[in-house]
Amino acid sequence: MAVKKKPQNQSTFGRTLGRVFLLLIILVGALAIWLYQYASTPLEHRVQDFVVESGGVKKVADQLVKQGVVDQALPFLLLARVTGKDKLLKAGSYTISSPLSPWQLLEKLSNGDTTTLTFTLIEGWRWTDFRKALNSNPHLRHDSALMSDAELLAELGISALSPEGLFFPDTYHVDKGSSDLKLLARANQRMQSKLDKAWAGRSQNVQLKTPYEALILASLVEKETGRAADRPLISGVFANRLRIGMRLQTDPAVMYGVGESLDGRLRKIDLLTDTPYNTYTRSGLPPTPIAMVGDAALKAALHPASTTALYFVAKGDGSSVFSNNLDEHNSAVRQYILQK
Repeated sequence: MAVKKKPQNQSTFGRTLGRVFLLLIILVGALAIWLYQYASTPLEHRVQDFVVESGGVKKVADQLVKQGVVDQALPFLLLARVTGKDKLLKAGSYTISSPLSPWQLLEKLSNGDTTTLTFTLIEGWRWTDFRKALNSNPHLRHDSALMSDAELLAELGISALSPEGLFFPDTYHVDKGSSDLKLLARANQRMQSKLDKAWAGRSQNVQLKTPYEALILASLVEKETGRAADRPLISGVFANRLRIGMRLQTDPAVMYGVGESLDGRLRKIDLLTDTPYNTYTRSGLPPTPIAMVGDAALKAALHPASTTALYFVAKGDGSSVFSNNLDEHNSAVRQYILQK
């Protein structure tokens, strides 16, 4: 019986295909070995900070090259895609404190192991104090620096006449290199949350009509208080005056209205010069808060002490003395103010 031979062209095709597969296996193996070596070899860089902005893996790789974190974009890009990390990279500010391998760098970026900064807002700060601190912080991106107050409020989606008092004083942790608008938004959201909660739990006898009025009154209490225990009493005096239509006559509001032109202590002419914040010439609350307030001032504004006092004066030691009538008040002024 004759044995059929395979056609010559089919045999040649099979051998060629086998060689191609073998070559592919060799190439894939070589690539895997090269990629493993690349992934596990520490990058030759010292301690440094760098920033990753939002974007695809190619954009991230280019940013890393530009900042000197990696030498070439292609190997890093290939490693990210082969390992599936290319979709997980997170924007933020990072610090390399010791030599990292490309794989460790990918892990850092995909885990969002960012470097944060601490920024503290102080109770009693004015908006100008807050903005100055923002603009002078070297680790923030100053997106709001050239904005007017109106433009900034619009950018944050806040409907208000002024940014004064709309940000809660606290310590915030944000990524280095992040936008100052992000910090502002967080501080505003925190203040709104605090104000809503305080307003919901206000005393029944509070005469204030809106949460914003409570914020204004709290700012007056904040600036008038030298001793924490006096806050409810100071709020009680203001509540009594508002109830009977008596002008608040609070110096910090007048000083706020005078603004940058104030030279040291208030003068008589300052008390007589009418501004929207002059509580000696105008009745009721000022049009906006005059400072940032904390929990204690909010609580005092919405839970004033039950008192018959209509006056108070600072004693010089941080505390205040309270009086029910003008004669008592004038006596306290002579004792604690005029004798100085």
